[in-house]
Amino acid sequence: MMDLKVIHSVLAQLEEERGIPQAKIIEAIELALATAYKKEYGKKGQIVRAKFDMNSGKTEMFQVKIVVDESTVAMNEDEIPLEPKEGEAEIELYNPEKHIMIGDARRIKKDVQLGDEMVFPLEGQEDYSRIAAQTAKQVIMQKIREAEKVSVMSEYGKREGEIVSGTVQRIERGNIFIDMGRATGLLPYEEQIPGERFGQGERIRAYLYRVEESGKGVFLRLSRSHPKFLEKLFETEAPEIANGTVIVKSIAREAGSRTKIAVSSKDSHIDPVGSMVGQRGVRVSTVMSELGGEKIDIIEWNDDPKKFIEDALSPAKTIDVKINEAEKQATVTVSEDQQSLAIGKGGQNVRLAAKLTGWKIDIQSVGGKTETSEAPVESETGVSE
Repeated sequence: MMDLKVIHSVLAQLEEERGIPQAKIIEAIELALATAYKKEYGKKGQIVRAKFDMNSGKTEMFQVKIVVDESTVAMNEDEIPLEPKEGEAEIELYNPEKHIMIGDARRIKKDVQLGDEMVFPLEGQEDYSRIAAQTAKQVIMQKIREAEKVSVMSEYGKREGEIVSGTVQRIERGNIFIDMGRATGLLPYEEQIPGERFGQGERIRAYLYRVEESGKGVFLRLSRSHPKFLEKLFETEAPEIANGTVIVKSIAREAGSRTKIAVSSKDSHIDPVGSMVGQRGVRVSTVMSELGGEKIDIIEWNDDPKKFIEDALSPAKTIDVKINEAEKQATVTVSEDQQSLAIGKGGQNVRLAAKLTGWKIDIQSVGGKTETSEAPVESETGVSE
């Protein structure tokens, strides 16, 4: 007899702490008991099932037989075809421990059909051996892990594309492993913001871009350099983005350094840029602080490519923008004193503007010197390569 108080306590704890339904654990217990019974007392091919009563603690064992006839099973090995025909099920050899002929079955139950299962009680056995008990334990643990994996996948699968938080568990070869409670988060080196450092036990927030299932459990793929991380941070700060009034149309980001973000408003009375900046710049400052002081240029989206390219190159002022629609190329003229500002340090300003607008941009000064930048290709996670 099992200790029911202990079982009830364990089931409640598993459901509360790990989100595993009690029905799943009972199912695991029943499977484990049936496996242990079959290992100790079962016969070849026999199907054994257990029924565990949570109220009394008693276990009933059953043998299951499948209803067959001569068309569904072979009565001797010579009748089994070497290769089944396409679309046909593989024919098994008749086993009295696993099968029951339909004629015999209908003597017990008149309306039984081919393929139905018939259940027969088995004699209870209390003296399971140590090996059988160990088998039962292994099956229960395996089922608990499977149920927990399903539960974690269900919980975090819904949160894919959101910001999650946890504590730094360990750091290996630059990769940060984060304790998320019921799962482990992985923040790879290439998804971190350059220059950021975290210590063990430190709280960390990141963008959950993929939930992966592996033999070792569920891994959460995280990123702090993903453009969507920045967008989601603004979503928490600006209600206008959260409710869909202000829309983020495009983001060009070089994590840890500079980002350009283009926004538009569905409501003509709401200034999209003002909504992102916030009163006295509090909203954009909060986001910049989370990103380690990363500079953020907020630009209003414009359907006119000339105007949009002009704004995307801010803080530089342009004199003229000429566009080639066929090649999606723009030639921007600036004064000599604005050229270095338009290009930016290491070509960053024009590079981000090209990525933000999706246009190849040539910068030329009145003196005639030209610099070119194309929109960079995006990697799998959306971070520019």
